[in-house]
Amino acid sequence: MHELSMATSMVDAILDTAKKNDAIKVTEAVLEVGELTMLNPEQLKFMIDVVREDTIMEEANIIINMIPIEIECESCGYEGEIVIDNTMDHLMAVATCPECEKASVHVRKGQECNVKTIKIEREDEDA
Repeated sequence: MHELSMATSMVDAILDTAKKNDAIKVTEAVLEVGELTMLNPEQLKFMIDVVREDTIMEEANIIINMIPIEIECESCGYEGEIVIDNTMDHLMAVATCPECEKASVHVRKGQECNVKTIKIEREDEDA
């Protein structure tokens, strides 16, 4: 279950950024997760909830935006979104062109796993 390691990394990054900005509380975090990462958003959210317990982001609103897979085919020139068969083993995800069915593609989007934005509160903002 790679959701736990990704959740831990994301929470650590959020808390590190919050600390560097003198936050007393994280109120929101927006995450971008590419579909090609094969991360399950519900499992990722659950793991984030576990990892963030007893931290300044314990009550933060977590928003996970899934990023569709976008490719450019080196064989036929197709450019656009594709859908990976979600019934396949998640360790075997291969992006293939929907036009020519070749796997010689350049993935433009869909591999992301980022903390896009966070919202924080600082002590001086409470006054």
